[in-house]
Amino acid sequence: MGRAFGLVSIVVSLALVGILWALTMQHSGPTSATAKQAERDATAAVSAINFTAAATQLEAYHAENATYVGATVPPSFGVTLVRTDAASYCLQTGVGASAQHFAGPGGSAAAGPC
Repeated sequence: MGRAFGLVSIVVSLALVGILWALTMQHSGPTSATAKQAERDATAAVSAINFTAAATQLEAYHAENATYVGATVPPSFGVTLVRTDAASYCLQTGVGASAQHFAGPGGSAAAGPC
């Protein structure tokens, strides 16, 4: 009887530990609100760096040509040049709900597409 009780105790203890672990992971795991916010913040930071690099190249192009028309941005910047005209441009990264854009010159990164 003692061995059976010991085995049942171990199984129940492991089940409780598993349940507690699962509940804890909901609050601190990769799908937690904190983790999702950290991921959004990191994505925004990377986008800002990519926008800055692309904007620097576009400003150099504008200094040489007095227009943004005809400018290009290499794919390595991780952004897409959506539109240009003589005095402005719009860069975009991401799609759907994760889309961000940068309207330049002198703009800042904002949520949503161009």
